Amino acid sequence: MISRLLAIAGAGVTLIGIVMLLVLAAQAGWFGPELRVGAGAAFSSALVYIGSRIFGRSGGRVGGIAVAATGVAGLYLDVVAVTVIYDWLEPALGLAAAFGIAAAGIALAVSWRSQPMAALILTGVAVCAPVVSGGITLSVIGFFAVTFIATFPAQLGRDWPLLNVARTLPIVAATLLGIAEASSAGVGIGDAVTLLIVASVVAAFGLGSSLELLRRNAADTMASMMMALGVLPILLVGNLFERWTLALVELLVAVTCAATIALARWLPVHARIVLSLVGAAALLQAVVVPTAVELRPLTLLAVAAAALVLAQKISSKIAYFLGGAFAALGTIGFVVVAPVDGLMDADYAAGHFGVVVAGLLLVAVAAGLVLVAVQLGIVEQNVQSCWVFAGVVSLYGLTSATVALGVGAIGGTTGFIAGHCAATIGWMAVAMALLIMGLRSEKYAHTALLAGLSLTAAAVAKLFLFDLVALDGLFRVGAFIVVGLLLLFAGTRYAKVFADREAEQV
Repeated sequence: MISRLLAIAGAGVTLIGIVMLLVLAAQAGWFGPELRVGAGAAFSSALVYIGSRIFGRSGGRVGGIAVAATGVAGLYLDVVAVTVIYDWLEPALGLAAAFGIAAAGIALAVSWRSQPMAALILTGVAVCAPVVSGGITLSVIGFFAVTFIATFPAQLGRDWPLLNVARTLPIVAATLLGIAEASSAGVGIGDAVTLLIVASVVAAFGLGSSLELLRRNAADTMASMMMALGVLPILLVGNLFERWTLALVELLVAVTCAATIALARWLPVHARIVLSLVGAAALLQAVVVPTAVELRPLTLLAVAAAALVLAQKISSKIAYFLGGAFAALGTIGFVVVAPVDGLMDADYAAGHFGVVVAGLLLVAVAAGLVLVAVQLGIVEQNVQSCWVFAGVVSLYGLTSATVALGVGAIGGTTGFIAGHCAATIGWMAVAMALLIMGLRSEKYAHTALLAGLSLTAAAVAKLFLFDLVALDGLFRVGAFIVVGLLLLFAGTRYAKVFADREAEQV
């Protein structure tokens, strides 16, 4: 253990020396550029040779690995300096040279069967390359991208999770920092497109490489974690563009995740969860960012409804919980757009037709959450409590929808009153439907009867405590007459049913 710590410390200090040779010597004007670059390349090559000689000796494995890894990282940094600082190489040639050095260094680590060596090379490059180039620039991001790609073959057939982290983390961190800097300082469309291309390449290659690793080893949870890490830049890079461009990018990400889950049926559960969460995050941005505030609850609830339908069709708990998450966000957004104050005061009432549709959709989603949960076995106990909660949410959605319809169609106080009149009648109509269900269904008789009577009591209470004061004219008369007739119908219906049952028993 002590030997490894000393070797790692030696590698780090030596790399710092190489960086000083390439950067500080240039700033101080020591030697000439050719001499600095040549000395760095010669010194790094010598370290690789010396490391290979040490590795072949007895007890020289640790020292040889550290020395050779330092040499490989030094050669890589030399190429970065030649490309970025001195402009002696075209960017494409510099990236190609870096690709070759990284691939050769990792190949040496593979031949020596040393995951620590591979990780040490990549860590040294990740720490020192930004120092050589003067910060996180597009050039550094490009160098990290080619390293990310060049080092993947070493993972095939080997359980090297540390290498997966060492090759993924630098490019993701550098790209995220580049996006953050571009977002705060503002960049031209050219740099924004470059970052979009890099983020797309990282996401696509990260997804593909992780799928290959998971195909070979379904228990490789690190592959799933790095797959999630690799898509972070593409989830954020859209902020550099107009909102519709962002929506298109994120929609493509969501579709890709959904297609991967659908086509790769062999994926383990942890990978499916990761892809589902990534797709949900992308879809959330795609539907929220370009949408007006008044329509956001509608779009969120529409996604929730689609997810619940999918969960019911394919019996997927993952789809159900994602639908529940979108339903929760949609409900919160609905309360923001159609607040409680809007149900009490006409001055605050919402009159947007998006609220009408969203309110009706909220009723359907609330009921769907309970129905699908029971079908999938997610809720086996306290089903009645779930129905009560769904009923409260549905009442709020239905009431808000009818009030918004009245305000939007008629306008002003008159529309507000008409909406509340329709809401009260709607409450009573739903109560009647539940009571009739209780008479016809033995399985749900108790639950339907309890819900119907509770809603009837709520409708009557609203009629006397709110409508009697808030409504006026024909709307008040109409509400009382319709509710009264429905109560008479319910009483008559129940009396007939119970009389028929007593007659059958006799």
